[in-house]
Amino acid sequence: MSVPLTQSDLVGRICQRSPHYAWFLGAGASRATGLPTATDIIWDIKRRNYCREENQDISRQDLQNQAVRDRLQAYFDARGFPPLGAPDEYTAYFERVFGEDRERQRNYIRAVLSEDRASLAAGNRVFGAMLAADLLRVAFTTNFDNVVEKAAAEVGHRPVAPYHLEGARAANTALDNEDYPLYCKLHGDFRHDSLKNLSADLQRQNDDLARCLVNATGRFGFVVAGYSGRDDSIMELFHRALDAPNPFPHGLYWTVMRTSPAPAPVAELISRASSQGVEAHIVETQTFDAFMLHIWRNLDSRPAELDNRVRRSALVTVDIPLPPPGVVGPPIRTTALPILEVPSHCQTLSFTTPKDWADLRRTMASSDGALILGKYEDVWAWGSPHAARAAIGPELTAVGETQLPTGLHAPGGQFLKGFFERALVISLARGRPLLSRTRGHAAYVIADRHASSLRELDPLAQLVGQTTGAIAGLNTSPTPEFPDPEPVHWAEALRLVVHESHGQLRLLLHPDIWIWPPRARRDAQDFIAHRRRRLLNQQYNHLLDAWLQVVLGPHDRGAEVQVSPFDSGAEPENPRFVLSTRTAYSRRLRR
Repeated sequence: MSVPLTQSDLVGRICQRSPHYAWFLGAGASRATGLPTATDIIWDIKRRNYCREENQDISRQDLQNQAVRDRLQAYFDARGFPPLGAPDEYTAYFERVFGEDRERQRNYIRAVLSEDRASLAAGNRVFGAMLAADLLRVAFTTNFDNVVEKAAAEVGHRPVAPYHLEGARAANTALDNEDYPLYCKLHGDFRHDSLKNLSADLQRQNDDLARCLVNATGRFGFVVAGYSGRDDSIMELFHRALDAPNPFPHGLYWTVMRTSPAPAPVAELISRASSQGVEAHIVETQTFDAFMLHIWRNLDSRPAELDNRVRRSALVTVDIPLPPPGVVGPPIRTTALPILEVPSHCQTLSFTTPKDWADLRRTMASSDGALILGKYEDVWAWGSPHAARAAIGPELTAVGETQLPTGLHAPGGQFLKGFFERALVISLARGRPLLSRTRGHAAYVIADRHASSLRELDPLAQLVGQTTGAIAGLNTSPTPEFPDPEPVHWAEALRLVVHESHGQLRLLLHPDIWIWPPRARRDAQDFIAHRRRRLLNQQYNHLLDAWLQVVLGPHDRGAEVQVSPFDSGAEPENPRFVLSTRTAYSRRLRR
């Protein structure tokens, strides 16, 4: 197989000659619209079946409760139904509820996929705009829904009539006559009588639509998005295309989410295509929305009118007069600490197999703070190559270097925020009686109750008294996973958030209380409220000053402080941040 292709590489190829690429969409392209996935439909059918057989009342909302799902699954497991996630699970449950009644099937699918339930996401708006601008001419899908038609009408103001199982023969005529845009729904449309829904239906594709797809593969490159490749009849068509004289003249690009490796049938297809000289790649991308927006932003020929509809905003010129000079009221201190300099480079890590976020979190934990990892098109890393090899082992194949996005709003910048926050909490805790933790989308520095000396926490202790301790009389509630009650401890903490406004990066500081174990936080709400009961403006101001003394050391107000997470190393290994020690202030302008 050829050298791996990144999302940015693929975006560049598509933007250079977008009309030369046909698209193949699966359910993943409609997921963000709010329409149910196949998995959602399976659970809803299980719910219906269970309620009918057992005379129970379970709502769709109840299915969000894992305990309810477990009860339903145990019920069906005991009755010999396919196990959870089995390939024939969808068909088995669908046939159990609807049998051979096609009208009931259509009515059910029509209800769950109705236009009223779909809200166009960013990727769908881009797709509709590209169809309208003749930047995308041919598309195929296995979806029943009308998301593409809705996007073309609402965003592109250009209705698209899909070819489906009824009238399939006309699709080839349209392709031969270059009557674009051409949109084919291979499994049918829920608004019409013909529909391919169950396994028996999908064993063979409609001959006319199949021929149209194969013919298109001889004229266009193909981009596959949101499709798993688990339908044998569809994969057979792609393999049939490789037997044609000139398959995929502009390449075959199968996109997969970074957290979801490509299934074996897809890898087999791409390998075979590459061996036959086709430019074929499995490309790891972000979500369908992020991927399509990446393409849209890099299309030089996008019309301004369509651009406004994609962004769902209109550019207007405004003239708001400034108020006259003067001030009213006292200045108000904010919790925003200006970040004056940030690192511009980091290392990249390559692995023998793709890594998802769960893998990276485990690697960071095993490195004991010696590695800071992030993920965009590559796995980003700060820390020495030696630390990386020690934590990862033989799965690490290469250590490179890359330039980071130029801001949180630049392409890939959304992944920069957490990367910076993980580095900053380690930097500010280093050498002090503090712990650094990230939990969800938040990063904390926490007073370390096990530190040999808490002297550096004196500015904080002089203000709040004790900085760590046990919550008297409170133990954790037993759960199946943690059956034994444990004492609950607390510590003063500072939550850090990197924020960008008007091109300026700031570090927002939020004093907090950390609870051990974290699952006990809900039970400790009364204690937390008691610790914070007197934090009015003046006290909060003093608390903020105390934390700045703790994390930045003694300093003059307005000075600049440089922090790094590690003792040594050049920038790609050891990032450098420069912070101002003076938080921002605001003052109301006189009206």
